[in-house]
Amino acid sequence: MSGKASSSKPNIDLSGSGGLSHAYIQYPPLQCNNPGSKGLFYDDGNKLLLSPTSDQVFSWKVVPFDPHVGPTIDSIGEGPVVSIRYSLDAKVIAIQRLDHEIQFRNRETGETFTHTCRRDSESILGFFWTDSHTCDIVLIKTSGLDMYAYNSDSKSLQLVETKKLNVSWYAYTHESRLVLLASGMQCRTFHGFQISSADIVRLPRFEMVMAKSDANNKPVLAAEDIYIVTVYGRIYCLQFDRVAMLLHSYRLYRDAVIQQGSLPIYSSRIAVSAVDNVLLIHQIDAKVVILYDIFADSRAPISAPLPLLLRGLPRSNSFSSRSTGRESESSDANLVSNHEAVTYADTWFFLVPDLICDVANKLLWKIQLDLEAISASSSEVPSVLEFLQRRKWEANKAKQLCLGIIRTLILERRPVSMVAKAIHVLITSYSHSIKTSPHLRGTKSDKTSAPGAQHVVSPLSGADVSALGADALGKSVIHESAARVGSGSLNKSSAVLSSDSEDETRSANQRRYTSETQGHSSHVTQSSLQSGQEDAQLTSPAISPDEMYSFVFAPVDEEMVGDPSYLVTIIVEFLHSANAEKVRVLPSLYVLTIQLLARHERYAELGLFVINKILEPSKEAALQLLESGRQNSQIRKLGLDMLRQLGLHQDYVLLLVQDGYFLEALRYARKYKVNTIRPSLFLEAAFVSKDPQHLAAVLRFLSDFLPGFKHTSEHNRYYRILNDINAPVSV
Repeated sequence: MSGKASSSKPNIDLSGSGGLSHAYIQYPPLQCNNPGSKGLFYDDGNKLLLSPTSDQVFSWKVVPFDPHVGPTIDSIGEGPVVSIRYSLDAKVIAIQRLDHEIQFRNRETGETFTHTCRRDSESILGFFWTDSHTCDIVLIKTSGLDMYAYNSDSKSLQLVETKKLNVSWYAYTHESRLVLLASGMQCRTFHGFQISSADIVRLPRFEMVMAKSDANNKPVLAAEDIYIVTVYGRIYCLQFDRVAMLLHSYRLYRDAVIQQGSLPIYSSRIAVSAVDNVLLIHQIDAKVVILYDIFADSRAPISAPLPLLLRGLPRSNSFSSRSTGRESESSDANLVSNHEAVTYADTWFFLVPDLICDVANKLLWKIQLDLEAISASSSEVPSVLEFLQRRKWEANKAKQLCLGIIRTLILERRPVSMVAKAIHVLITSYSHSIKTSPHLRGTKSDKTSAPGAQHVVSPLSGADVSALGADALGKSVIHESAARVGSGSLNKSSAVLSSDSEDETRSANQRRYTSETQGHSSHVTQSSLQSGQEDAQLTSPAISPDEMYSFVFAPVDEEMVGDPSYLVTIIVEFLHSANAEKVRVLPSLYVLTIQLLARHERYAELGLFVINKILEPSKEAALQLLESGRQNSQIRKLGLDMLRQLGLHQDYVLLLVQDGYFLEALRYARKYKVNTIRPSLFLEAAFVSKDPQHLAAVLRFLSDFLPGFKHTSEHNRYYRILNDINAPVSV
């Protein structure tokens, strides 16, 4: 575990009351305090926190994070434990006993065997299980990298491939499937390998930049100064230069490793986390955390440095009033209060991507973002909305915050240009979402996703295929460069990657143990299909035009008073952005615009809106024009024309009849073959008008153009009525 921190106490409110933070840990933590524990180990391949005892291992599932989850217990036999990991199919436990010995234990049968290396010439630095089709487990030794296939029948490891290198130490994350091997006098020369289900890719050798304190002093790079992070589907290596006090960022491509800027550091000790694609740089000495969103390659922090707070801790005075059934919760809180009065304690270790393990108190915390505090900390509204639209873990909260921001801008009558930019951000985000997210898009999905399909097995991707599916607003690394490393299958947000990698890797190994060749080939295809299905289940922060109407424009219309010009202008800006992005706007917004203009008798403007197609023709809009045109014949005529333009012939005929244009309605019905309206409707309307000439004209028209009408009961009935009126009109 890395990320060792100081134990000095910061003067902050850990309970969160009265304190401001952009990132926090939530009470209660996951407690891993089993009796006889010999320490804690993190198995990132299976997302397990492991606590071995003298002859057992307790394991807690940490994804999805549930502080109340209970442990699973397995027997591991007696002996020292240097490192321990479960196989990705959870059938085998590998325990490194010594620096030259690893023991393998079958969980079901309890059978074991031991793999050793040459004591005199090499030692084992570590190991990890893979979902590669060529090997099951990789051993990192001082002499290089050994890839083995696990053979349960012969109880042995079969060597598949060896990479001979001088290795001082290594860094690996299962999330990226990437291992970096450090070598050289300063440990600044690196060899990288990505070992995934798709392929084994060797990165070109590269060296990291290190400043010198003086001419004769060459600093040595330590393992705790290197961090592998995956954000927006891109794999980065972050290097802490202690002399220059900079955090250098390296973007990993298939055929190159390129330094992409540096971030300033204000503490001699740091730790790095990644939460929902946001980079968190913990300045341990300063007791603060700085947030970066590197989606647009920006090196500016999201907001000012603030402490990492502990939230949700019950007040101590509330414990005494609780029943005895809550005593355990009270003791848990007291444990936290007694031992966690400090953040960034000496016993804290930061786990990729978003966990904190307190090895002394046997607690595991999950880091979370406070989106509301982040959005309130900046006055750059478009930037805040862009940030919120990229969030996936709390997508619903991000959506509500975006809607609230837009409502506030309009209600405060901010400059139209500012509101227009904010609206354009949301429209652009929604447009991108319907092109890339299966649960939002329609028939366009095939056209959008097809270009990425050919990159299913793109090297240096991790567990999934869809670059577009990872983040609805993130750039596709496949589209950015065909030779890129950090994309392809590692395109989901951190939470999805964490949970997906486990299922994918386990299923891959299960297939390999049962059917070597067939299982391997099917995994690549199935992995890509599963990724799309899982993305489809995610809630998106994208805001549809219908939601904009329901939660922004309609409520604002109810609250705003006076001249509607400002709101109408904002709606026009919204329609302009939607049209530019080819996003369909539902008729409800057009209806609202008509109501706003008609309510204040702005008929001339309304007419121009209709004539210039600012208001798209629809039945709802046409009916609203007819309703609003009761006081203005020109507006009503525009409504009738819109119905006719839309081919709504029956509605048009009925409205003509309603307006008393009986013969015109009959001629129109005959011309466009509107056969769904009964003749009695015309006759009854003419009779109700109390004008015998209208009734006579309708009878004559029907008699002339409707075969057999003269022999119907309706003809006879209305003919008698006409005679009774003694109208001087012959039929």
